[in-house]
Amino acid sequence: MRTLHAILGNGQRLDGGAMFGNAPKALWTRLAAADDENRIPLACRSMLLVEPGRTVLFEAGIGDFFPPAMRARFAVDEGGNKLLEGLAALGLTPADVDVVVLSHLHFDHAGGLLSGHAEGRPPELVFPRAQFVTSRRAFERAVVPHVRDRASFIPELPGLLEGSGRLVLVDGASHPALPGVRFHVSDGHTPGMVLAEIEGPTGPVVYGGDLVPGVPWVHLPMTMGYDRYPEALIDEKRALLEDLLDRGGSLFFCHDPDVAMGRLHRDDKGRFGVVDPTGSTFRIPFAA
Repeated sequence: MRTLHAILGNGQRLDGGAMFGNAPKALWTRLAAADDENRIPLACRSMLLVEPGRTVLFEAGIGDFFPPAMRARFAVDEGGNKLLEGLAALGLTPADVDVVVLSHLHFDHAGGLLSGHAEGRPPELVFPRAQFVTSRRAFERAVVPHVRDRASFIPELPGLLEGSGRLVLVDGASHPALPGVRFHVSDGHTPGMVLAEIEGPTGPVVYGGDLVPGVPWVHLPMTMGYDRYPEALIDEKRALLEDLLDRGGSLFFCHDPDVAMGRLHRDDKGRFGVVDPTGSTFRIPFAA
């Protein structure tokens, strides 16, 4: 028996205009309520696959590594690493995780790998035996970021991952370290982002990462101001959604505050959407 879980990590708030790119505020405020600083609530959600002999965590969220000033800037939930609390609620410790798959190394996807902020103490990796899997190009971008996205990375993280001796860099659509997992590559948001696909309870499930971070972004024209190449991202999104729709697949959403996963569909106008949405978290058992 296998189980698929959606686990919430520490939430955050980011500028709504940045999250919805060139969509006007009159449009995006129908989709997300902004606070008095124009920020919208965003989940940092991980997908967990538990199966006989293997526990795989897809993404680690933002965690609680930020110092107080940065935590306040991004309105990160306080009170420790919520991802680890979510694992504990399932009876799991960080040592029980065999593999952590990272679509890319931006802080809101990889910060949960690190110990909480403590003045004068350098961060440490909190998963003591897991392999850390990401793409080679995503890792290289984190080592040498562009000035445009340098603030999105954690400077200490690449060295910690390399120093662990457990870093696995992926160059293609699969890797021997992760049998049964397929990788879709996307460059529109950041170079070498990899979106993991597994066989889920009712068909293929793709971790949408920052290609499709939530239900509103299933709509093809919707992009983020953080995307490096929005037009390329739309083309990548179209190709992924058409392929996944043909196979009866579902998307897992990392940043949607309300919906963790939904099955793809297309309406009579050709617009993509989701049906059968889950709640914000879930636990689904299914046959191996």
